[in-house]
Amino acid sequence: MPAALPTTFPHGRTARRLDWPHLPPLVRRAVERRLGSRVTDSMSQDAGFTPGLASVVICEDGSRHFVKAASTKAQRPFAEAYREEARRLRTLPRSLPAPRLLWVHDADDWVVLGIEYVEGRAPARPWTEADLAACSSMLVDAAAALTPAPGLGLATFAEEFASFPDYWTGLRDVPHAGEAAALAGRLAEIATGDTLVHTDVRDDNLILAGDGSVWLCDWNWPVLGPAWFDSLTLLIGPRGDGLDVSAHLAAHPLLSAVDPDSIDIALALVTGYFLASARQPVPTTSPYLRDAQRWQGEVCHAWLAERRGWRI
Repeated sequence: MPAALPTTFPHGRTARRLDWPHLPPLVRRAVERRLGSRVTDSMSQDAGFTPGLASVVICEDGSRHFVKAASTKAQRPFAEAYREEARRLRTLPRSLPAPRLLWVHDADDWVVLGIEYVEGRAPARPWTEADLAACSSMLVDAAAALTPAPGLGLATFAEEFASFPDYWTGLRDVPHAGEAAALAGRLAEIATGDTLVHTDVRDDNLILAGDGSVWLCDWNWPVLGPAWFDSLTLLIGPRGDGLDVSAHLAAHPLLSAVDPDSIDIALALVTGYFLASARQPVPTTSPYLRDAQRWQGEVCHAWLAERRGWRI
């Protein structure tokens, strides 16, 4: 089993978010009209790395709702991202375990999404075998439900990841950068597929409900690509936390059928992205983003080196 790589960021508390009282009174009243009851309390969901509001709001009638919001003036990129997320959520099949979009308020200089509230928890950190098995099973079912992909006018995997091989240009000091860059340059070999791929599967985008179901959240970056990619990237966190993901991969209904070189190409792509991104300045709105990217990059690099027989 691989040795765990300790993390240096606080899981579940990585975001610097707006809270419910930060919304203008006009917007809060509009949201309460949508909810049908006055909001009496709120709980910010502080996992993730974006600064927009993401809160469970509790209403006077006892109901709970999940609300996301961003200012179109002060947080324009995130407001645009919420608009895109709303567009994508509307087209997801009902069979997919993804919280439903219930309404959108796009006015008063704010974009606000009302999303189905799901009672549950994030996977434990460090990851456990039980949580990994549950999340992995969900992703296999999700890949089946999302093949062929619903008509979203999606970018393809090849288009979205086209720049990823270039990240290795600035990583020449990383051991075996040349070999990794050569692998990443074979992007075209893994870019085919007609599955809607989430591309951002992490513990903070997963909810384990009390009934044993697992829900996949934050559909901001989906592409048309290989059905197995999300199942592979799910393993980054568990691998970094010390679980034997090689055994998991060998028994996996999707990943076990993938050519080993294809797995390595995907790992080389995401390793370059994470390590290069970690060297960028720390955004004031997300103080732990670079730490998380560095950790994921180091996990993927060690995993790739082990698979390729590289000494690092």
